[in-house]
Amino acid sequence: MEAYDNIISLGVHPEWRIPAARWFHEKWEIPVEEYLQSIDESIRGIAPVPQWYVVTEGERIIAGAGVIENDFHDRKDLTPNVCALYVEPERRCQGIAGRLLAHICQEMAGKGIGTLYLITDHTSFYERYGWEFLCTVQSDDGETIRMYQKNSL
Repeated sequence: MEAYDNIISLGVHPEWRIPAARWFHEKWEIPVEEYLQSIDESIRGIAPVPQWYVVTEGERIIAGAGVIENDFHDRKDLTPNVCALYVEPERRCQGIAGRLLAHICQEMAGKGIGTLYLITDHTSFYERYGWEFLCTVQSDDGETIRMYQKNSL
């Protein structure tokens, strides 16, 4: 196993909650407190969503993503949503995002969730990993953005 294949579920490894919340905040500029609230909900494990994952190399987070009910768009019926996928620039093009997405799909299938959704402005990235364009949606800030879906079962 390569060092960067260490995918950590924050619901199982709460010791990563603060470093992960800070890391996600640095990437997406959403307050640390919002990430902590969602991560803590995953740690409590009451429902299958939310879930948060990081990929580590030693003690350093090099990638991460989450699964939440809604990623700030108007289609509340298209749920849950993969969100906040990010791979550090120097670790891109090494298959990390694909492995993380596959891991998330497998985990969600194990929790009984058959379809996942995500919003993105990328036009070809997610297709490589089996995601299919579904429709356009309105983001909470009024932008039209692409919605993708993937069967996780």
